[in-house]
Amino acid sequence: MSEPTHDSVIRGFAFCEAAPTLNAFFDEHYYPHVSATTRGHRHTLLTYDKHLRDTLGPLGWTDLTPLSVNAWLRRQVQLGLKNTTINKHIFLVNRLFRTVRDWGALPEGANAPPYLRKLPTGDYRQRFLSQAEIGRLLRECDRINHPYLALFIRFLLLTGARKSEARTAKWCDMDLVAGHWRVPISKNGRSRRIMLSAAAIAVLEYTKARTRELGQPVGPEHYIFINPRTGTCYNGFHIAYFKARDAAGLPEVRIHDLRHTYASLLINNGVSLYEVQELLGHSSSAMTQRYAHLQPNQLRSRTEIVSQIVDAGMRF
Repeated sequence: MSEPTHDSVIRGFAFCEAAPTLNAFFDEHYYPHVSATTRGHRHTLLTYDKHLRDTLGPLGWTDLTPLSVNAWLRRQVQLGLKNTTINKHIFLVNRLFRTVRDWGALPEGANAPPYLRKLPTGDYRQRFLSQAEIGRLLRECDRINHPYLALFIRFLLLTGARKSEARTAKWCDMDLVAGHWRVPISKNGRSRRIMLSAAAIAVLEYTKARTRELGQPVGPEHYIFINPRTGTCYNGFHIAYFKARDAAGLPEVRIHDLRHTYASLLINNGVSLYEVQELLGHSSSAMTQRYAHLQPNQLRSRTEIVSQIVDAGMRF
């Protein structure tokens, strides 16, 4: 795969002479860029290879018309894929088309590729556990024959962390004295800091003791939730978790819903959306706005602030 010359870059890839098709642009320019700048590039490649390479990929830029692109979209629907899955593919297509425009890589005479609208998916699904449900879930996790499941689930509930962040955490990431957890690379590709409560620190201490009981190392570079069979981090906790949630009568609750629950507990106890955004590590306030509906009573109580001030000046 040849690298573009300096002159061709300056001239906007020389009208994309080296990339006459979508496949060529992806392989020669787009994927080398994302593999050097993003963490999720492997998933991007897998998605492209499975859903675009043999369909839209062989088409030239003059052939990527609204007609051909929407025909691809109809085939996605006919394959029986969920709208949420198709939307992820649409996101990649739109990003590719936007990138080729932004980089000035369209050949002369080619129209800008069309923008695809996402398919409707209904309301965003959010599930929050009540205090009683949390208790039931944790009791069933304690009963499962897994060295770390109960500790892992408690840790997620107490930190609001993503399961991948906790699964790959190492002891060197934790500052138990200051109560900080540094995630080296989060979902958005940047590092972030998670605050650790006293209860979360206690879970970590219990985890360290459990690891020693299992005869596993607890050095700075070792994983916190270490798989005794492989000596590395777990690939996932889903099988054990599914058994526990089903036994607790919560078959629809995903591990990610523990993060939603963490946010709801904060908001319903008076924590501002801005603070929740910081605690969850959201890069955009729009992501945290999904929880705004959880604080109607708090918002109403805020009206009393103005009421008291105005009422002090009202003498009937």
